[in-house]
Amino acid sequence: MKINKRQAQIVQIVDVENKVSVNDLARRLNISEVTIRKDLSLLSEYGILIREHGYALKKNTSDITNRLSINYDIKCKIARKACSLIDPNETILIASGSTCALLAEEIAKTRPSVTIITNSVYIAEHASKIGKNKIILLGGEYQSDSQVMVGPIVRSSVKQFYVNKIFLGTDGFMKKAGFMGSDYSRTEAIRSMIESAKNTIVITDSTKFDKRGLLVQFADNQVDELVTDSNIDEELKNYFIRLGVKVHIVD
Repeated sequence: MKINKRQAQIVQIVDVENKVSVNDLARRLNISEVTIRKDLSLLSEYGILIREHGYALKKNTSDITNRLSINYDIKCKIARKACSLIDPNETILIASGSTCALLAEEIAKTRPSVTIITNSVYIAEHASKIGKNKIILLGGEYQSDSQVMVGPIVRSSVKQFYVNKIFLGTDGFMKKAGFMGSDYSRTEAIRSMIESAKNTIVITDSTKFDKRGLLVQFADNQVDELVTDSNIDEELKNYFIRLGVKVHIVD
């Protein structure tokens, strides 16, 4: 999937407002309705949003293709930086999530010797189509809306492994509470996966620090490294540094 800057703007508007007319999008982006309709057709084909007659509608926020398109360019930069932290021939854990999916794509394109262990069916399928990496999909109950494996089988299967690094995203953050999730089953799976890694590396765009989830996934002092963008609040960046987190910033 590859979308341009204008299409990313459309997705951002629809993500905030849920339903937007073609006329309104054309006016706000100062382009023709014909161009907007072509963009909506492509975005609908990718499964990022829903196109109805004269309107664009937001999809289920758990849908990975929808989340991939939000802040797409920044997420790609974060994914490339995260990929540079991986050693040749290393085995890593990657949790579900849009930036994690882009990391897996970058690994598949540039690091064929890296082995990926994941609970994301989307990541396993997508990365296997691009590269020749060894990919291990953790067993469990399939959660169709987010295309991930969850439940007690994930916990038992991930215990068979111990790796140096796990890469994961987040749905939100709260100081002193930690990084947050919005789904109980996915949160439980991530907690289990963290126990099988020496170092926890969070990869997320800075907008997530302005959001709150329903559940605490893991404490902020459990994180070893953070990869995010330059829009992170300076005070918050220093907060992580004081905790001993190594912070990587992309422009």
